[in-house]
Amino acid sequence: MQDRPTADELLAAIEGFLEHDILPLADGARQFHTRVALAALRIVRRELALEDAQLEAELAGLAAVLGPSGDAEAARRAEERRRLVVARTETLCDRIREGHADAGPLREAVLAHVRATVRAKLDVSNPRWLAGSSPAYPRNPSSR
Repeated sequence: MQDRPTADELLAAIEGFLEHDILPLADGARQFHTRVALAALRIVRRELALEDAQLEAELAGLAAVLGPSGDAEAARRAEERRRLVVARTETLCDRIREGHADAGPLREAVLAHVRATVRAKLDVSNPRWLAGSSPAYPRNPSSR
């Protein structure tokens, strides 16, 4: 594990430099590209802050829809949990394509899971879209 500065501290320093030192001096295309870079940095910071909690919540949501997975308990590293989320989501997509979620309790469970997953993704990519909504997955209290 690295000591200070942390990844978040490094990203915050770059963000501050771009926002306070570069943006005020930029115009036209440079200003636009600086704003794009700032937005990208903020997305990365939110993703790093929320990743563990969101992966756990998404795995729990998938377990509620598909049933438990022994792999979920064994997946300790974020990389393994991301792989498992992708694999289980593919399974869910297959079941949806096969018509298993067209009606009944599975349909409601799938809709709830998809809504929660989209909220979680928006909480990383653009939390302002969620202002005032009540998400089912963990949110970043310092969302920008």
